[in-house]
Amino acid sequence: MNYSFFDFLQLIGALGIFIFGMKIFSEGLQNIAGSRLKGILSGMTRNRFTGVLTGFGTTAITQSSTTTTVMAVSFVNAGLLTFVESTGVIMGANIGTTITAWIVALFGFKMKITPIAIAMIGIFFAFLFSKNSRWRNIAETMVGFGILFIGLEFIKNGVPDIRSNPEILAFLDMFTGYGYFSLVLFVIIGTVLTLLMQSSSAATAVTLVMLFEGWISFPIAAAMVLGENIGTTVTANLAAMVGNVHAKRAARFHFLFNIIGVIWMMASIYFVLDAIDWAVQTFTNNPISVLSDDPAARSNATLALSLFHTSFNVLNVIILFAFVPQLVRLVEYLQPDSGSDEDNFHLRYISAGVMTSPNLSIEQAQKEIQQFADVLEKMHDSVNELLFDPKAAREKLMERIQKYEQATDQFEIEISDYLVSISERTHLEHDLTERMRFMQTMINDMERIADIYFQISKLLERMHETKSAWPEVATAEIERMMIAVRDVITNMHLNVAMDPQEVDLDHAIVLENEVDKLRDEYRGNHYVRLENGDYSPRAGVTFIDVLNRLERIADHVLNVNESAAGRRLKAMRILGQNR
Repeated sequence: MNYSFFDFLQLIGALGIFIFGMKIFSEGLQNIAGSRLKGILSGMTRNRFTGVLTGFGTTAITQSSTTTTVMAVSFVNAGLLTFVESTGVIMGANIGTTITAWIVALFGFKMKITPIAIAMIGIFFAFLFSKNSRWRNIAETMVGFGILFIGLEFIKNGVPDIRSNPEILAFLDMFTGYGYFSLVLFVIIGTVLTLLMQSSSAATAVTLVMLFEGWISFPIAAAMVLGENIGTTVTANLAAMVGNVHAKRAARFHFLFNIIGVIWMMASIYFVLDAIDWAVQTFTNNPISVLSDDPAARSNATLALSLFHTSFNVLNVIILFAFVPQLVRLVEYLQPDSGSDEDNFHLRYISAGVMTSPNLSIEQAQKEIQQFADVLEKMHDSVNELLFDPKAAREKLMERIQKYEQATDQFEIEISDYLVSISERTHLEHDLTERMRFMQTMINDMERIADIYFQISKLLERMHETKSAWPEVATAEIERMMIAVRDVITNMHLNVAMDPQEVDLDHAIVLENEVDKLRDEYRGNHYVRLENGDYSPRAGVTFIDVLNRLERIADHVLNVNESAAGRRLKAMRILGQNR
């Protein structure tokens, strides 16, 4: 055997070049599509059928079934899709991911594309430095496409030649001589290969090369492809372990859907392989069977394997389409909802990591900020209950408010880290960079709001312990102030869910001015009451402290609204004065 360890390292490097090219190619396509991917998924999933078409189209655009699945799960979390509709998208993504095999089989084995790939990189390389973002994204896509096929050519050259290394063929024969059980074994090998590579596309490319080079027969390659369809769902299930129940259910459905498909396909594998062989012979006008050991059949065998891959996924959708409701019920039984504790706040949308599309990553971060705002609303209501409900369980309320405050601290850290990781992993356009900066300031202000609510709760608890009390008129003023602050918090919650151009800052300013007006009026009333001896100095100090802190909350809310709108009014006023 004349295949050295250094030759093996070259093969691993070639595989790395292929995966790197696929990554750049996929990211470039997603950057070209931009935020339109969100519109495709949210606007074309009215039922399961359109969901399948949407999943296929989105995966064809992004060249990543994982991206499509993660988007579908996030929309289920946001209420934009039902779980049943998301199953259609997942099924369509299964079909869309087979396009990669066709690209590799048609361009990588049927024609000499390496010179064209190198020329393509030469043409588009200069545009990687263009100031025009669209041209830069197109260049990134085409360069990635070129690197992909250069990597494939290196893989083809890096695998050991069977004729020069008969030991490899003898080793493989040890596992391929058991008939049907050999197919089952190579289903498992295909699954493991995908798990090791963390890419079903790369695993499929390796399988195509092994088939083309004569390492394995067409039935064995077909079994490996089935295993790769299982392997890609195992990766998704591992990623969903840190997700919520919706993410887990979508991942479980994907696994269950594919495993059922592999079971029925393995039951009819020989019939299907004969049908694929007949179709390839008919349409290529080549009488040599891809099931034979004839080396002349290897070129068509790669096409046959791509056809098998697509046929399996299309037939699986057709056969199981009507049984989706039953599969959904089974998944819900296997992955029950443990019940939502309203006080249990945690990241829901970004826990699986940064998505390959920066637009979609920022959408995920925005959803977490909406959840942040929801916590602040609950904090306000808890402080309100602490203030005005004499029958309230004060100790439990204080624990709840403290829990909310700790949750907001964690939210700020993790959302901020996520935004930083987006900028580190991807090249961002100027407008996206600006939006991320405003998001950072937004969560800083929101965390400060939570701190102030917690401080108010401590003031109220100290007042309760010292048995201090306000006169009815002072209590009524704080009650009116709390209502005004609740209005600005509610308006903020609406604004952080909007695109920057949709935010109505004028209304936010009106609400904040109302809080300022009440603060000024009630502060004057407070000093009059203090002079008249209407309440003790301790109660008076607590009153003015609570009043001022509520006004500061409104100030921070206005800052959040400004960040949501993507502009700073104070800076604009200073600029206007300087002019």
